[in-house]
Amino acid sequence: MSDALLILNAGSSSVKFALYDAHAEPTAECLICEGGIGSLGHRPHFKVVNSDGTTRHDAYLPEGSSHDDAMAVLLDWIGSTFPEQRLAAVGHRVVHGGALFDGPVEVDPAVIAQLRGFDMLAPLHQPHNVAAMEALAKLHPNLSQVACFDTAFHHPLPELATAFALPRCLTEQGVRRYGFHGLSYEYVAGRLPDVAGQAVADGRVVVAHLGAGASMCAMQRCRSIATTMGFTALDGLMMGSRCGELDPGVVLYLLEEKGMTPREVEDLLYRKSGLLGVSGISDDMRTLLASDDPRACEAIELFVYRVARELGSLAAALGGLDALVFTGGIGEHAAEIRRRVCAQAVWLGVALDDEANANLSGAGRISMPGSKVSVWVIPTDEDLMIARHVWRLADGGR
Repeated sequence: MSDALLILNAGSSSVKFALYDAHAEPTAECLICEGGIGSLGHRPHFKVVNSDGTTRHDAYLPEGSSHDDAMAVLLDWIGSTFPEQRLAAVGHRVVHGGALFDGPVEVDPAVIAQLRGFDMLAPLHQPHNVAAMEALAKLHPNLSQVACFDTAFHHPLPELATAFALPRCLTEQGVRRYGFHGLSYEYVAGRLPDVAGQAVADGRVVVAHLGAGASMCAMQRCRSIATTMGFTALDGLMMGSRCGELDPGVVLYLLEEKGMTPREVEDLLYRKSGLLGVSGISDDMRTLLASDDPRACEAIELFVYRVARELGSLAAALGGLDALVFTGGIGEHAAEIRRRVCAQAVWLGVALDDEANANLSGAGRISMPGSKVSVWVIPTDEDLMIARHVWRLADGGR
């Protein structure tokens, strides 16, 4: 019997997972299968694909099944499908670790209580991340669980880069910039020397993680120097349904003049803004790129403008720019968005190779050989990053 690691990413209406063989430190080749259970609370769909993309399981759960039901079904399915595998540990993607956690940590009741304190800072993710831990603890109290944080990669940020211009007493109470998507940035930083070379990895690099959630990170020697997200995962770039950077006065106006409640404002900024709010059509970039509706075009233009503007800001934080890296669902697959961003970054020294950009599959360079700033695409793998952290903390990694 061999060991396996289960990686979980629990959301508001879904539980996504990946299962890795754990005979050694996990690589992409160690992936056994991945999938998820979506539409929880309605008619949940449970689909699993093998590492080669072929479908292994496709079924529906009873209508109205909860997160706890989904966790039980998933664990039962793994146990019956892979009887030769012993589930050694479970790794969780956790969005917010605050100032308390600068790396992965084994989960216990005290850790769960501390993480609950960050629910309001990441309401789309944190409550569900923690609920999955609680559900597993009930189902399998002796199963080792590890929390891995999206904020941890940014923990060493320079103090100046984390500060808001607020009274010092609030800063001391933890009101500061944390940064997110750290598991993605950590993975890309690890791949950068192999894909682009050590000289590029050691230089001034901006990584753009563009997807339904979007942010950018300035790195030097593969360490976070500055990032677009802040106290919460709401700041910075325009996203699928999140507004990104917003004048705080707008929030005051909505509360005082429009009579909205804090919960209504939260719902507006997290779930009804971004690409969805501006277009009125969809939060999916693929849908918007395929549309000839002027509102879709405006949403795309605003998204690109915000990325290009933040790129200039991060280049300033680095004192120049040597390389730009695209990752995330949009960054990896939307060649048109990459083209438009690079067109607005010509002033920085970006010279895009249009043919390479249009035809790239996987990781590689998409800038011209003589481009002052090299441009790359590196697919991210947050699940694999979590699996590696879990393996190192579990018995097999000691």
